[in-house]
Amino acid sequence: MKKALIASTALVLTAGVAAADVTISGYGRTGVIYYENDTGENETDVISRLRMNIDAATSTDQGVDFGARFRIQWDQNSDDAGQLNAGKLWITASGLTVEVGNVDTAFDSAALLFGSELGAFDRSFGNSRGAFFAYDSDAYSDVDYLGIAAKYEIAGVKVMASYIDPDQSGLDESAEEEFGMSASYTWNDRLELSAAAVMDGLGIADNDQYFVGARYAVMPNARVGLNWIDNGEIGAVDLGNTVTLYGDYTLADGLTNIEAYVANNDADFNESDNAFGIGVNYDLGGARLGASIQRDYNELVTADMGVRFDF
Repeated sequence: MKKALIASTALVLTAGVAAADVTISGYGRTGVIYYENDTGENETDVISRLRMNIDAATSTDQGVDFGARFRIQWDQNSDDAGQLNAGKLWITASGLTVEVGNVDTAFDSAALLFGSELGAFDRSFGNSRGAFFAYDSDAYSDVDYLGIAAKYEIAGVKVMASYIDPDQSGLDESAEEEFGMSASYTWNDRLELSAAAVMDGLGIADNDQYFVGARYAVMPNARVGLNWIDNGEIGAVDLGNTVTLYGDYTLADGLTNIEAYVANNDADFNESDNAFGIGVNYDLGGARLGASIQRDYNELVTADMGVRFDF
């Protein structure tokens, strides 16, 4: 009887595994980052990250897909290293995907928003300086957090909307609900257009932010892009508007990609309104070597060199 029970249980478990699609993906990176400072801290550190996404999905007989994701992430020098993050669930039908939980947000997911990033560590001072919710690699700091997102794609057009309630218990009267939306269009693999907006970013009242970006492939191996970001404000601090001109060029070997940007931000607290950088990546086939050197709005220099592999 016990053997029959064990055999039947194993059969049920095996059938469940066969019906579902469970995958692990992510990336690892490690290298050295230099950041000029006058605080007495070491200016050069070894920085590493290991990210593992655990995805599970299944489909119904009616063609509806259900899925879920957890992430495990280790960041060197982080107190949260190696912990499971808050999960998310999703459902897809007829091109529409709805997520619940620790969702990807519309503003953070906007195409081209991070298009000027350089090197193996994907850093840029042309990025948004604003505060807004995003998919969190750590556990929730507030257990009453609620995220809902919806996205739809058709004929090169992608649209997305997200809603975040930092405290759905209603006990924290200072927490505002964040609303975000984004849209992008790709034409003939040459022209990319993107726009996004977020209201009350990070649950901060009147912290509204906007983004418009475009990128064009002037040649099969060369692209140029232009982004404009209204970074919003936190309290009485206006984070200014950022305009970033960026581009990249792949050499004839097809393995070496050179990228650069120049950014202007008009916030009053800047030492300089201009930041810029140049970087290079070398494709190893399944991994890449990368390096960059940049100068920020405080006129301080930072540089990095490292390797990244995806799996």
